[in-house]
Amino acid sequence: MSFKTEITNFHYKRASKLPVFLGPILKLVSFFYDCISLIRNFFYDKGIFPVVRVSANVISVGNITTGGVGKTPVVAQIADYYASFPEKKVCIISRGYGGHLNNKKVNEIKINGEVLCNAYYAGDEPYWLATNTKSNVFVITCANRVKAARWAIEKYGITDIILDDAFQHRRIYRDADVVLVDSEMKFGNDAVLPFGPLRENLSGLKRADRILVVSKNIKHNKAEQFARILSKKLEKEVNLCRVEPDIIYNIKTNKLLDKNLPVTAVCAIGQPDQFLKFLSDCNVTNTVIFEDHHSYLYDDIAKLQGNIVTTEKDAVKIQRFGFDNVYALKLKTSLDILEFN
Repeated sequence: MSFKTEITNFHYKRASKLPVFLGPILKLVSFFYDCISLIRNFFYDKGIFPVVRVSANVISVGNITTGGVGKTPVVAQIADYYASFPEKKVCIISRGYGGHLNNKKVNEIKINGEVLCNAYYAGDEPYWLATNTKSNVFVITCANRVKAARWAIEKYGITDIILDDAFQHRRIYRDADVVLVDSEMKFGNDAVLPFGPLRENLSGLKRADRILVVSKNIKHNKAEQFARILSKKLEKEVNLCRVEPDIIYNIKTNKLLDKNLPVTAVCAIGQPDQFLKFLSDCNVTNTVIFEDHHSYLYDDIAKLQGNIVTTEKDAVKIQRFGFDNVYALKLKTSLDILEFN
């Protein structure tokens, strides 16, 4: 088990094989990280650090924790909703993490319905967004969100911008801040990085305009209860996002999987346990878990026998190898709310 996996277990399950001396060191680093984060947010709140406005409606969708909360399909659904209005031109801006393009520049991933590069260059999440949103949704990547937003507005007349994973990126003004919280993992051990999974102190949730509790389960009663508790605690409206398994299809032929056949479950995501739960009605005989954002090699898949089931996020990176035995689990996402401005 890798160090990164052990840290994740420590953050969320409070169980790991980390050396005893490492805990106090992580806790000390977390103290300084928390202080710096609080000071930075204070400076933004008081206007000491400037916030840049752009001439478009800006919606940020982000997390307060590390790991896979289920943000990407939510970004896609919000973008598709705004793109359904003929007077709007919608663009998703992602940092492009994991891709091989220079993210100091503005990179066109999907323009006027045409996907211009593959997952290797774009990154798995931007590529998935490009291939799973309406044809009139633009997708670009750049680490500088202000630069990217101005570029999209000037070049393509974009009216609505969806910022992917930008809750902590406060330099650009947003009309709505949407924060996702995993109903199962919640806030882990409630500590900030690196001792815990929080990207910033939980007090940061106060600046969120909307909080979506993501329920990755067949039954959503526990998530609904958690949403009510969180809403009362924060004195803020909390909505539910339901994520459920839909179909499992061959990424080459689109043929549906016969669930009686034995399969190997493969993934490289932040929360692999939840993916495996979604396969509970499949005949899973083997599991292979890679680090989050793993860059797949041909041999990673070629050495596995029989049918393989993976996530759609992983499938976009595996697809280029041309295997005919790889299936992807498609999830269906429903939100209680889509209008954020």
